[in-house]
Amino acid sequence: MASRSYNASDITVLEGLEPVRKRPAMYIGGTGSTGYHHLLWEILDNSVDEAINGFATRIDVTLHKGARSITVEDDGRGIPVDEMPKLKKSALEVILTTLHAGGKFETGNYKCSGGLHGVGSSVVNALSKRFVAQVRRDGHRFEQTFAAGKPTSKLTDLGPCRGHGTKIVFDPDPDIFGDKLAFSVAEVRDRLESKSYLHKGLTLTFRDETALPATEETFVHEGGIGEYLGKLIAQRGHPIVPQGASTFYFSKQGDLGVEVALAWTEATDESIRSYVNSVPTGDGGTHESGLRTAVLKAVRNFIDTHKLSPKGVTLSPEDIREGLVSVLSIYVAEPQFQGQTKARLNNPEVTAQVDAAIRPALEKWLNDNKSTAESILARIILAARAREASRAAAQQVTRKSAVQRRLNLPGKLADCSSNNAEECELFLVEGDSAGGTAKQGRDRATQAILPLRGKVLNAEQASGSRVSGNREYQDIAQALGCGIGRDCDLSRLRYGRVFLLTDADSDGHHIATLLLTFFYRHMKPLIDAGRVFICQPPLYRIDIGKETYWALDDAQRDRIVKTKAVGRAKPNIQRFKGLGEMHAEELKSTTLDPKKRISLKVSIDDELTTDRIINDLMGKDASARFRFITDRAGEAGELDL
Repeated sequence: MASRSYNASDITVLEGLEPVRKRPAMYIGGTGSTGYHHLLWEILDNSVDEAINGFATRIDVTLHKGARSITVEDDGRGIPVDEMPKLKKSALEVILTTLHAGGKFETGNYKCSGGLHGVGSSVVNALSKRFVAQVRRDGHRFEQTFAAGKPTSKLTDLGPCRGHGTKIVFDPDPDIFGDKLAFSVAEVRDRLESKSYLHKGLTLTFRDETALPATEETFVHEGGIGEYLGKLIAQRGHPIVPQGASTFYFSKQGDLGVEVALAWTEATDESIRSYVNSVPTGDGGTHESGLRTAVLKAVRNFIDTHKLSPKGVTLSPEDIREGLVSVLSIYVAEPQFQGQTKARLNNPEVTAQVDAAIRPALEKWLNDNKSTAESILARIILAARAREASRAAAQQVTRKSAVQRRLNLPGKLADCSSNNAEECELFLVEGDSAGGTAKQGRDRATQAILPLRGKVLNAEQASGSRVSGNREYQDIAQALGCGIGRDCDLSRLRYGRVFLLTDADSDGHHIATLLLTFFYRHMKPLIDAGRVFICQPPLYRIDIGKETYWALDDAQRDRIVKTKAVGRAKPNIQRFKGLGEMHAEELKSTTLDPKKRISLKVSIDDELTTDRIINDLMGKDASARFRFITDRAGEAGELDL
């Protein structure tokens, strides 16, 4: 059979900012809440770059009513507004409407900066339904407006003014992000506060106009990251000796600027907050590797120097860094970030540079504060002994044969073949029909399927004996192998991740809520360890020409039709009444395949609020649910009935 011809007429060239609107995930990581907030971080980082290089001392951020419009203003130099002769446009318009246009390619303009590629402001402009730029410069105030990356006015001189700086107002485009996302007050506040710790003397104000009345908070932290470390320690665990005596601080200027503060605490894990040119690097990178190497070498050198090696136990790198809380901030002239979202630093030379800077200073501090260092060493030895005891217990459990372990598994469980719990996944699937489809589409090596029949018992209203005697919950507990209630022990867990896979309708959401209630009340360590996830299967399949799109809800369906079907074939829309209507390949590619699926990790940000909400919505007191329903009666039109 002859294939369709493929020639030059099939090649599409996207011009200007069209690539950004066509593929926003390439530039901001996605169109969910993270990408939505990334727009603000790009504008904020431009203002911070002015402060890093000594041109700004103040940044003001205002979140307007509705939380979908925000203003960032600084007292920096102001974006240039003079005309660029080659393009016959002002520098302001070129910067805001052209990819890879900016003042950070030449080393003379910025010694260090978070923005490198000249795409940040233009990307925000492209993804905003309204974007207003005001510049105070050369004794005048200038303004130009934009929409979806295109100018809606010419550059206008608004008249004389004092001072200098840049003010950006923008509203993310609902055609890209949908109409339900909004800026998080807490997330914006926390980002501004962290910036104030990183830059001594920089004043950041946050005005929240969503509150009634509006509130304003100012952040200035002269103590810098040393003060920031104190806040993190208070959140994570007590220091092993009084704070201050146990805190190491070091800073160095030069081609590579390094500032670090660290301390050992009673926490059972390691926590590093790292920044490059004031940009948070949540995924770490070579600078974090350098810090870890420096800590490891300095502690081992201290042990060898003072002949303090413990008997009967071997100290691993994980033992030495257990309980470590640290803030690391470095400044690099040419940072190499992984992707435009800048979550990870890739400069290979930075590992050795950070190690060489921090290690001798930390080793000297340990030797100068021997009593503190010995307390740290005692804590490390305790961690090593606990690790070895845990390993011995795990080996004892492993000695039981796989056959013995599987004798008590539920009969309807389609188990996976791997014995490595960390790579295995258990899907709790709504209904036998969907369970059969999931079994066909899964990866048999690492994915297990446990079908559930209908709506499970409400664990919030049932007694403990009813829950433990419930057939469905017994099957879940037996499959997971870790026990429930006080007997829940994650060292016996047979699967590293648990996924709740229910229909993408109101009944499915209710079943997922019932399961979450059970896990929260009876297997909470699973949630605390970040091992519970909610699958996001599509509700719609949309075929437009030869392309297929998937929509999670009605709003996403309408947005896809509006943006993708323009001037093309009429879309063919299929609504899935349940997971059982999907073919195995469809379920695999949208929901089961780790490389393609969308899922939500279940986490608890506020214990008290979570407890109250579950009790109100799922408990025996119907009055709380009645109040919840009546308060939200206006949203009833959005229900999927």
